Amino acid sequence: MIRAGVGAGVAALSLLLSACSGPTESPEQPDASPSSTATGSPDAGDSPATEGSPVVSDRVEPDLDLALSEPVEDSVYPEVGGPGIDALLYDLDLSWEPEQRTLTGTATITFRAARSARKVTLDLAAPLEVESVTVDGEQAAYKHRGKDLVVRQRVAEDDRHELVVSYAGQPQPIPAPTTRSDLSTVGLTVTDTGAVWTMQEPYGAHTWYPVNDQPADKALYDITVSVPDPWTGVANGRLVEDTTADGVHTTAWQLDEPASSYLLTLAIDDYEHSSDSSASGVRLDYWFPRGRRAVLTDMQAAAGGVDWIEDRLGPYPFSSAGIVLVDSESAMETQTMVTIGDNDYVRSPAVIVHELVHQWYGDQVSPADWRDVWLNEGMTMLMQGLWEADEAGAPIEATMSRWRAADQTLRDDFGPPGAYDEAQFGSSNIYYSPALMWNELRVELGDEEFFRVARSWLEAQDNESVTRNELYAHWEGETGLELTRFFAAWIDGSTTPPRGLLG
Repeated sequence: MIRAGVGAGVAALSLLLSACSGPTESPEQPDASPSSTATGSPDAGDSPATEGSPVVSDRVEPDLDLALSEPVEDSVYPEVGGPGIDALLYDLDLSWEPEQRTLTGTATITFRAARSARKVTLDLAAPLEVESVTVDGEQAAYKHRGKDLVVRQRVAEDDRHELVVSYAGQPQPIPAPTTRSDLSTVGLTVTDTGAVWTMQEPYGAHTWYPVNDQPADKALYDITVSVPDPWTGVANGRLVEDTTADGVHTTAWQLDEPASSYLLTLAIDDYEHSSDSSASGVRLDYWFPRGRRAVLTDMQAAAGGVDWIEDRLGPYPFSSAGIVLVDSESAMETQTMVTIGDNDYVRSPAVIVHELVHQWYGDQVSPADWRDVWLNEGMTMLMQGLWEADEAGAPIEATMSRWRAADQTLRDDFGPPGAYDEAQFGSSNIYYSPALMWNELRVELGDEEFFRVARSWLEAQDNESVTRNELYAHWEGETGLELTRFFAAWIDGSTTPPRGLLG
């Protein structure tokens, strides 16, 4: 998600935070298959931009064991999600009627019982009405009250089951647990024209499908979207079907590595498509509303951004990459298919790079609990600052000085980054404060050693949801430094740590 910029006051800082990426400016005072060819981005290496029909890949058999998780009750938002089930695969068959603003869906959920129980509970927002539920092919009794879908089904720990939910309704977003002006709601949003977009950190996936809506439960996804032609449904992963029949355009997407539910995206509009590649060969697909071709130049900053990130964090971690433009004020690091809003700031190269860094820090490795969202944003914010130093000539020392000057105000207003006010999710403290921490460690170790350890963490925790203690132990083990006091001061302290804690 993006953060607000520290150079324009606390409110601007929060605004910047709204997309999962960081601010384009540092804070002074915080707030909170190929297609046919077109003109390529200068950062895209030898691969020109292409237009026309996107590449359709072959489906692969999902490896359900990749999605084995240990779900927990979240310490910040315990009312959403739960530890009872470990979702392995969500197979979503969705149909959208723009004029009626109606979503019709069938969700086939393969799950492992994380504990023995007499019932199975999922999150599903009230505007969506359940029509039927089956478990392992048999009709099952259920209750749907508020956002809780409770299925009466005995399950034994570690047994696997297939639960099918048919549902329909007029979905709506839900209030976000924050005061950020760009993030008042989360979940599925419908525009005045009937187009659809989703951003759902820290929760909100349950506004459009039944889900264990918490970050610790990563799962695989197959998503099929049917919409009136010429509109297109865009989701995460590789495009594995693109057909039109009887005025209906159907696309199917396969996410072949597990994702937390907040990292899912669904965007529906009259989209055009283009693509190019990074110099390293990563293909990037771009989706933008028809008639908005001018935004393609902004989106193509992604190709050069991927190369810059790979030089520091290692190869791009997934089998597909893309960006979809939606009618939002924010940006979000939705896994493999970054979702960006339609304004100059959110389309800026700095924000695009920020969201791309999240494919490594936040998507490949995710927090197991929302109190550790700083695990995503701190490293990503540092990377954005370093990118701006390289690409825009903004000296990193000056940037860090501005951020340090704002740090105490952030802690006073929003709490420490690891113990923030639960009603102020996504405020600037989870971005700038841990970025300062990581920069001090980078300066102490030097770039070569710092990024070696940053890469080794990703390799050790590939596709996992993790805790801060696991991160602390990794950095101490790899560097040989005693970092307990250093990490505690930066992440849990109520005052800006003094310089020299590593000395």
